Amino acid sequence: MLKKIFFALLVRPLVLMVSGVHVIGKEKLPLEGPCIIAANHNSHLDTMVLMSIFPLKNINSIRPVAAADYFMKNKYFAWFSLNVLGIIPLKRRPSKEEGHPLLGVQNALKDGDIVIVFPEGSRGVPEEMSTFKTGIAHLSKEFPSVPVVPVYIHGAGKALPKGEGLFVPFIIDVHVGESLFYKDEDNKAFTERLEKSIKALEKNSN
Repeated sequence: MLKKIFFALLVRPLVLMVSGVHVIGKEKLPLEGPCIIAANHNSHLDTMVLMSIFPLKNINSIRPVAAADYFMKNKYFAWFSLNVLGIIPLKRRPSKEEGHPLLGVQNALKDGDIVIVFPEGSRGVPEEMSTFKTGIAHLSKEFPSVPVVPVYIHGAGKALPKGEGLFVPFIIDVHVGESLFYKDEDNKAFTERLEKSIKALEKNSN
């Protein structure tokens, strides 16, 4: 309930109306999970934008993967991140006792959730894409029937750049591509195929 109220009263009006988000290919978004949304990452606004383009009724099943060292850094922010944003905390270097680093993501997919993943791993320079990491390929290999939807976000890095706390109204375009599935390939090949797909969306946006 808290998550739905937060997005209905604050996030969606801010993101969709103030920024004027424009979604190209919205019909390619899944209506339900399990599903993996894979997008480029320049800003904390990326997560809010992606969560806002889905119907509000689905908000509780949309789970962004986020760095535990940032979103769980104190008990108050951790409570907000888990209970209001609904993140799946990901430890960059978990100990053996803590188990598989992607366990939370695996459980979310088994529960039928829509998981948001940023293959670059962290926010980069605004409107520039970094090399993708292979974690998403490991997930797709384990869940080969789960679609991986490539998404390119343009403008969020200018509206709320890394290291800045001031939101600047800026038109944000979201380009949604055709779903990908893990084939008879290795993790590197799948990662390269995904990266190529998102870069193609970037090229088409120019």
